[in-house]
Amino acid sequence: MDLPDYNGWKKLASELEHKTKPFIGGDYVDSASDNIYQTINPATEQVTAEISACNRDDVDMAVRYARAAFNKGTWSRMAARDRGAVLQKLAVLVHENADELALMECINVGKPIMEARMADINLASAALKWYGEAIDKLTDEIIATPDNVRASITREPMGVVGVVVPWNFPLLMACWKIAPALAAGNSVVVKPSEQTPQSILKLAELAIKAGMPDGVFNVVPGTGIDAGAALGLHNDVDCLTFTGSTTVGKKFLEYSGQSNMKSVWLECGGKNPNIVMADCPDMDKAVMNAAMNVFFNQGEICAAASRLLVEESIRDEFVARVAEIGKTRVPGDPLNPETNLGAIVDKTQFDRINGYIAKGKEEGADLVLGGDTATINDSGYYINPTIFQNVTNDMTIAREEIFGPVIAAISFKDIDEAIEIANDSPYGLAAGIWTSNINVAHRAARDIQAGAVSINSYNSIDIALPFGGYKQSGIGVDKSIHAIEKYTNMKSTWLELD
Repeated sequence: MDLPDYNGWKKLASELEHKTKPFIGGDYVDSASDNIYQTINPATEQVTAEISACNRDDVDMAVRYARAAFNKGTWSRMAARDRGAVLQKLAVLVHENADELALMECINVGKPIMEARMADINLASAALKWYGEAIDKLTDEIIATPDNVRASITREPMGVVGVVVPWNFPLLMACWKIAPALAAGNSVVVKPSEQTPQSILKLAELAIKAGMPDGVFNVVPGTGIDAGAALGLHNDVDCLTFTGSTTVGKKFLEYSGQSNMKSVWLECGGKNPNIVMADCPDMDKAVMNAAMNVFFNQGEICAAASRLLVEESIRDEFVARVAEIGKTRVPGDPLNPETNLGAIVDKTQFDRINGYIAKGKEEGADLVLGGDTATINDSGYYINPTIFQNVTNDMTIAREEIFGPVIAAISFKDIDEAIEIANDSPYGLAAGIWTSNINVAHRAARDIQAGAVSINSYNSIDIALPFGGYKQSGIGVDKSIHAIEKYTNMKSTWLELD
C-alpha cells in the first residue's frame, strides 16, 4: 500500500474539503441558527474551519427526519441481510476514503497521521463490516409451550437513537455505536464533539452513497450545552448512547429523567490499573505495554493504563525502563509520518493536563520523566511523556482521569494490596495483570472491578469482545453482538391457536 510522504500529506491537507454544515435528511443543509464556531488545528493553533453551531431547532429537525425515515420502514423493515449489505458497502467506502478521513482526524485531534490512517480508520471500517456481516445471523426465539400455543421472543429496533461521541477517536467511537444501532434497523442522530465534527459529517455523506435511505443517518455539529443537551432532552429520541466524561454522562441521565425516560448507555471515564508482578513472564512486553498504553494518542484514551502498579522488588528498574520508552516518544508535526507523539486536542485540555502535572508535584509525587511542554515551529499544544513515581492512591493524579500522557506509578507488596489499590477508585473500565502464576491471574481477573481485564497484555481488544465499564465508568457495552441489544426492544408474543 502506497501512502503519501510528509510533503504529500501536507499537500493533501492544504486541499482538504472541510465539512461545515449539519447533515439532515440525506444532505448537507443550512443550520436554523446563524451561529458558527471555529475548529482549531492543535498542532498549529490555526483555524481550520467555521462550523455550524446547531441548536434545538436543528436537533428537532434531525429527529423529525429520523423518525419519519424510521416510520416509513424503508430501513427499519428492510431485510437484515440487505441492511448488512449497505453497512458493508459503507465499510468499503470508508476504506476507499481513508486518506481523507485520516487527515480530518489528524488535523482536528492532533494525532499522528499514521496512527489515524493505520489504526483509527481501519478499525472504523472493520466495525461497520463486522456488524454488516453479523446482523442477519441473529435469530428470534420460540419458547416451549403447550401444543395450542406459539410464544416468541423478538428483538425490534427502538426507533431514533441519539449518538454523542468524543474527540479522542471521533470516527472509530462513532462507528462502534452507529454500526450496531443501524444494523438493528434504527435511525440515528449523531452529535460529534465540537472539536472534531468533520470525519463524521463525511461518514454521513458516504452512508448515502452506500445506499442508506435519506433521514436514517443525520449529524448535528455543535456544542454540548446546545446540541448535546437538546438531543438528550428530546422527547422523540428513544435511546441515547454517549462516550465521554463521567460528569457529562451523569448529565444525560438527568436529561432522560427530565424528558421521556429514554434508555441511556454510557462509556465514561477510567483510571485504569496495570498491575505488574515480579514473576511477569515477559518483562520487555510489559514495559512496552505500560508505556504505549498511556503515551499512544497522547494519552487521550479512556482505557489508558494511567495507574501503573508495580511490585516493590522490581519497581525502580521497571519504572526506569518505561521512562526509557517514554523518551522515544517525541513531539512532532502530526502530518509527518515519522511523528509518534502529536498535539493535545485543544488549549483547554492542554491546560487541564498541565494542571494535573502541577498537582502531582505539589502533592509530593516524584517526577521521573517529562512534566514539561513543547512547541513545533513555536506553536502547538504539546506535552512530553510524563511519569510520576512514589505515588500513593490518595493523590489527585491517582484518583482523577487526566486524559493525557501521564503515568502515576504506585508500588505494592503483594497481590492482595494490588487488588485493593486497583479497586479503590470510582471507575472500573479496564485493567491489566502481568504474572506467571495462573492462580493469581484468575483471582485478579475475578476480583478486579473492571469491565475488561487483560492478562499478560493490556487493553487487548477485538470487535467481537464487549467493551464497557463498572461503577462510574458507564452503563452497557460497545462492540460485540451484545451492543446490538442496547438498540432494540424485547417483545414477547403469545398466540393461542384453535
